[in-house]
Amino acid sequence: MNTPTITSSQQAIDTEHQYGAHNYHPLPVVLNRGEGVYLWDVEGKRYYDFLSAYSAVNQGHCHPRIIGALMEQAQQLTLTSRAFYNDKLGVAEQYICEYFGYEKALYMNSGAEAVETAIKLARKWGYMKKGIAPNKAEIVVVEHNFHGRTTGIISFSTDPDSTKGFGPYMTGYKVIPYNDIDALEQALKENPNICGFLVEPIQGEAGVVVPDKGYLARAHELCKEYDVLLMADEIQTGIGRTGKLLASYYDEVKADILILGKALSGGVLPVSCVLADDEIMLCIQPGEHGSTFGGNPLAAVVAMAALDVIKGEHLTENASELGEVFRERMRGLIQKRPELVTLVRGRGLLNAIVIKPTADGRTAWDVCVALKDKGLLAKPTHGDIIRFAPPLVISEEQLQACCDIIEEVILGF
Repeated sequence: MNTPTITSSQQAIDTEHQYGAHNYHPLPVVLNRGEGVYLWDVEGKRYYDFLSAYSAVNQGHCHPRIIGALMEQAQQLTLTSRAFYNDKLGVAEQYICEYFGYEKALYMNSGAEAVETAIKLARKWGYMKKGIAPNKAEIVVVEHNFHGRTTGIISFSTDPDSTKGFGPYMTGYKVIPYNDIDALEQALKENPNICGFLVEPIQGEAGVVVPDKGYLARAHELCKEYDVLLMADEIQTGIGRTGKLLASYYDEVKADILILGKALSGGVLPVSCVLADDEIMLCIQPGEHGSTFGGNPLAAVVAMAALDVIKGEHLTENASELGEVFRERMRGLIQKRPELVTLVRGRGLLNAIVIKPTADGRTAWDVCVALKDKGLLAKPTHGDIIRFAPPLVISEEQLQACCDIIEEVILGF
């Protein structure tokens, strides 16, 4: 096989531009190595990672315990499909059920697959347990949500970039404002065919939008009152990222259906999971849902290792402590550059700052390019927001060094 050797960042960018679909707009940096909180480009320049692959590498890049589990299992057995049992899946199912306190687990691959699984599960429950008439079940979702890119999921997106040109869209969804309990209660009161309320405890892609304290708890109470399942998408907010194991725990909520992904593998390979108790999960019977790669033995051992690292290295606690440090440093920028930095928000090590465009037209994108030049990688979202989410293995010394870089760029912008 004759494959070209990439010798420069520009060559890599040009090759990808020529042969790859143009469905992303990355920062102009080409990475080829990672370790812990660091990434290196093709030329050998080192960067702090402040995106963590959208929170997929909470455990840091190439964590040795996760990589070790991967390599050991990869030499033994990687895939059987679900046509047969394997000796790792049941162990991984038990491990994750006990870890999060549920009775059943259904492993999939991508986060979008897990969301689709949860939707099917809620609908099936609605027909079998709630007694909704066939093909009448509906799910309540919220504005500015992000749950994936499948044609089913974008049917309830309110982001034009996700929806324009991809219709027709699937029906069966009611969109309400986020962080609006009255709107949720009204929707549940008006429609007895609602089977689920799908929500992110913190909206990550929308710009790290944190709801009012008690929002999720009250939402869960309403769901119970109207016999509706609370479906928590913790793909980005879960597994220690926000300073608690799950962001739902800030309101002391245990969702009826929990959706996990991203850091479930520590960024090593695609693994996602849906968790629920027997009354819900056993509504799906053999032949009604599945995935060739879902629950493969390689993913099973990697997921257990990734979750073990979170607890064993106290990464949730680290996120909680250093998140306070980070936000305090960033709030100082509002005082120093109020005409540029207008808001700081977040929980744990999932944070964002809102940037006002400058008089000469520079935006959050330009701030991120300047950060890259100084050795820190972050990515804007929605034009005026920069999300900051370093791996949870970051030390306070490293975090302070990164805050110095951010401050230098913002003050010099």
